[in-house]
Amino acid sequence: MKLTFLGTGTSTGVPEAGCICEICKSTDKKDKRLRCSSLIEVADKHILIDCGPDFRYQMIRAGVMKIDAVLLTHHHYDHIGGLDDLRPYGRKQDVPIYAEAYVNKAIRRCLPYAFTDHRYPGVPQLRLNTITEEPFEIQGVPIIPIRLRHANLPILGYRIGDMAYLTDVKIIPEEEFDKLKGVKTLIIDALRFKREHISHIIVPEAIAYANRIAPEETYFIHMSHQIGFHEEANLRLPAHFHFAYDEQVLML
Repeated sequence: MKLTFLGTGTSTGVPEAGCICEICKSTDKKDKRLRCSSLIEVADKHILIDCGPDFRYQMIRAGVMKIDAVLLTHHHYDHIGGLDDLRPYGRKQDVPIYAEAYVNKAIRRCLPYAFTDHRYPGVPQLRLNTITEEPFEIQGVPIIPIRLRHANLPILGYRIGDMAYLTDVKIIPEEEFDKLKGVKTLIIDALRFKREHISHIIVPEAIAYANRIAPEETYFIHMSHQIGFHEEANLRLPAHFHFAYDEQVLML
């Protein structure tokens, strides 16, 4: 399985618009973070996790020629804002979207023109599939949803093989840890080093969760500019913990 980090930044991205801090002015490519999204390539299938407002550029930058399915974690704009840009990937057949019922309802509200009985030419061709916390398959690829809490919002993370992708985490409910047994690669958000956040964990909390799950390697995503310079921030982490960066590729 191949995983490409298409974006590793929080909802504002890095640099933030209007910010002139040292991090936002950095010329290091690893300090440039688009909104969070990743591409999984397994069994000749291309599965996108989240489709934020930077999706079009992410696809051009990564040279992605096909999308077989999209997994959505929740309905916040930084995770669904690029769905209209799926149009080129749905010219031959509808692009399957997998999300919870409330997320699909939000998509219909945001993109009503894509779900009319008589769609005009050029609109995104999307097929909404409603999922729950029960395991399911995408064209033969087993997917295990992981229930998470993003403040009070119930969202989903996903386990695919020995990899777990848990973004926008504030709480991992106790009953979900059994689903994470044996995970070798953990991808989890870590907004910043200090000052707790209402809906995201910060680095010490992320490390604590990772130590309980006990993967071989842990990669942090959804970072704000408050994380600091990428290279310096990485030196502050324990062994086998890493801040992911845009365009990084993992072979799992």
